Amino acid sequence: MTELGTVGRGPLVTLDHVDKWFGELHVLQDINLTIARGEVVVVIGPSGSGKSTLCRAINRLETIDKGTITLDGQPLPQEGKALAQLRAEVGMVFQSFNLFAHKTILENVMLGPMKVRKQSRADAEKKARELLDRVGVGAQAEKYPAQLSGGQQQRVAIARALAMEPKVMLFDEPTSALDPEMIKEVLDVMVDLAKQGMTMVVVTHEMGFARTAADRVAFMADGRIVEENTPEEFFDNPRSERAKDFLSKILKH
Repeated sequence: MTELGTVGRGPLVTLDHVDKWFGELHVLQDINLTIARGEVVVVIGPSGSGKSTLCRAINRLETIDKGTITLDGQPLPQEGKALAQLRAEVGMVFQSFNLFAHKTILENVMLGPMKVRKQSRADAEKKARELLDRVGVGAQAEKYPAQLSGGQQQRVAIARALAMEPKVMLFDEPTSALDPEMIKEVLDVMVDLAKQGMTMVVVTHEMGFARTAADRVAFMADGRIVEENTPEEFFDNPRSERAKDFLSKILKH
């Protein structure tokens, strides 16, 4: 875990002139984005703007057609063992929790460190219990995913990603499948992570989170990053017509 105050100590993730097509659809158009160590970048924008594709490209769940993406100075590997190793450095939390239904919560969190990091069962269990406590579900360790609420399952998914001690955490709309009363409990965990200096890229519709936890907001529309700025500047003083239009629609309600 990085210590607080590490923002600005050089780039951790760099996307340089990245393009991606799905058939005829140009989903990522000349994307340039640099994320510093310890920085929280929140990516917002209308549906279909390319936000999730951008997020998934950072750990090569989506391939790119042009440009480069580097993590900690290294280009993303194409496949094989190096790619598996990269994915261990990049934690990912999805809209759906993707927990193994037949394993307990504790086992879900222990699995990666034992299989990929080759940790002993005792070490993996100790770490997993600490992380489950940290995200507020330690008491549920012996239960199975189906016995937990959506909000609890998503917090387990965050603990599972953290167990790999990633350099950066990617969140792809982590609260959009949750009931409203569960959203806050997940966002609270994410806010804590941000405060502790975790480098994070968060695709979300939660504007309150973007305002309070982001160091920088990147606004996407039609496959491009149209605008990026501090949350204060972006929300109070958007520069592009596209951003003004988007904010006028979502902030009225």
